[in-house]
Amino acid sequence: MFINWALGELNLKIVYYGAALCGKTTNLQFIHARTPTNLRGQLISLKTREERTLLFDFLQIEMGKVNNLKPKFKLYTVPGQVYYAASRRLILQGTDGVVFVVDSQAGRLAENQEAWYTMEQHLIELGENLSTFPIIVQLNKRDIPHVMSVNDLKRHLDLHNRPIFEASALRGNGVFDTLKAAMNAVVAQVRRAV
Repeated sequence: MFINWALGELNLKIVYYGAALCGKTTNLQFIHARTPTNLRGQLISLKTREERTLLFDFLQIEMGKVNNLKPKFKLYTVPGQVYYAASRRLILQGTDGVVFVVDSQAGRLAENQEAWYTMEQHLIELGENLSTFPIIVQLNKRDIPHVMSVNDLKRHLDLHNRPIFEASALRGNGVFDTLKAAMNAVVAQVRRAV
């Protein structure tokens, strides 16, 4: 959280975290495409030749007021590939909340578990209290065959009673529900701190 008192702005950061190809970038692309241009900035994306996210995607959205301040949400994604672990930790620095994107396909469970574990470790290293830190879980790719049940994903990922949303980022189902929950959780946390 960063407050620019001169402009009356409250800058808040939400990071979309998850395994490679789970749908983090697709979420931001859908949000960008469906948000009025006067409420959003450009979508900045750094990609490799294979069209994989190299460092991060970034999107800024403006909404309402919080304690007479105009909140500006900065949405980032982390690269999913394991060899970018240092970049993921760096992108998590200063975050106010996380959307953890799960690839619901049965064959991706190990990658989801590894991503959840590394996210928790990074947040602990950055001094966050996991029991109170805003983490929203999105179970993505619910529209394709051979997905794990919600109960199995909850059990195998040990989601600690986090808010969970089923989604298809490609079709847009659940994308804004997830974002709204993340924004509300971050704003609630800020109101307690300010």
